[in-house]
Amino acid sequence: MTHFLLVYDQAAGRVLHIQEFADADRGAALDRRFELEREHAADPNLEIIVLSAADREALEATHARYFKDVQELASG
Repeated sequence: MTHFLLVYDQAAGRVLHIQEFADADRGAALDRRFELEREHAADPNLEIIVLSAADREALEATHARYFKDVQELASG
């Protein structure tokens, strides 16, 4: 399992930053998430999350809203 730290700009509808962490580094991924949340607390448009998936392809399939625009999601 790989853990992915995403910084997503809700207003722009796009991922600003993505970082991969190995399964053993889940704690480091969460620590970085909390650090970024503190740094960007004044920006209500940023969503900072850690998601887990087998690989990047699986992440993009299961969490498509972060990687596709509205038209792509609607056309399915």
